[in-house]
Amino acid sequence: MTIQHIDDHIPSFDTAAHEREWLAQENAMRRERLQLDPAGDDARSRRYRLLARALREPLPDALPADFARQMAARVAASPARRAASGTRFEFTLMLLLTIALAVAAVAVTAMYGDAWLPSFATVLPTPHAPATRWLLALAGCLGASWLLGQWQRHLHGPTT
Repeated sequence: MTIQHIDDHIPSFDTAAHEREWLAQENAMRRERLQLDPAGDDARSRRYRLLARALREPLPDALPADFARQMAARVAASPARRAASGTRFEFTLMLLLTIALAVAAVAVTAMYGDAWLPSFATVLPTPHAPATRWLLALAGCLGASWLLGQWQRHLHGPTT
């Protein structure tokens, strides 16, 4: 015996088997909601009622009450420790790489400089040309901007 209400909407189904299954689910959910006696239910209806009851129950609290505070403390502390040691290590590697590149540049210039340095002299403007003053002004502005950025980063720390 199914309990039908006037305002129930039954969707259309491709097969009669799908419609019967949907009706069984709805009937079991309705009987569970109304807390009717499950004695007359078949095995399928009892499973659907059990499922409806489980879905209606709130989830158990598995996390501690101060979980958010604990996680925030861990997240706040962890990068600070790793960043300090990681920054030192990266700085040391960068310094070693810079020294190696400088030594390589000096060695290459000493060995092969006679062959290619004169070609740079033809590209550069003469010392009294107007372009020289503009190039020096550009280099001065770029250098001052870089120094100011380094000074601000030293005072306030890196911004991420």
